Amino acid sequence: MKIKIDDLAHINEAAKQFVAAMGDNTIFAFYGHMGAGKTTFIKAICEELGVEDVITSPTFAIVNEYTDGQGEPVYHFDFYRIKKQEEVYDIGFEDYVESGSVCLMEWPELIEDILPADTVKISITEQPDGSRLVESMK
Repeated sequence: MKIKIDDLAHINEAAKQFVAAMGDNTIFAFYGHMGAGKTTFIKAICEELGVEDVITSPTFAIVNEYTDGQGEPVYHFDFYRIKKQEEVYDIGFEDYVESGSVCLMEWPELIEDILPADTVKISITEQPDGSRLVESMK
């Protein structure tokens, strides 16, 4: 999967492409530098999935739960402030990733050792022209 986001005006179009490419996968880990657009893109994905709640980064809560257009939960994680993996277990991480619901994770490199094997790893990189490239990692 490779999606180019020319600018913010085209992010919903990119999110639509991403959702169409999700297939049966439910666990997605988004890698990228601070300011690359992880939260903004995840917000657009959630909107494309039909989430009507206010979508914010769960930086302090670690996880936010939303409801998609089908009434199913969507979990949005932000591991930026994680100091120890025990914190991740304390929030019931295993229950979330084993639920079969969509899990969208920011800063997964901080919990790399405990990511499920079926996690789809996605890189978001800023290009010299200011666009963003969203692509699957090997």
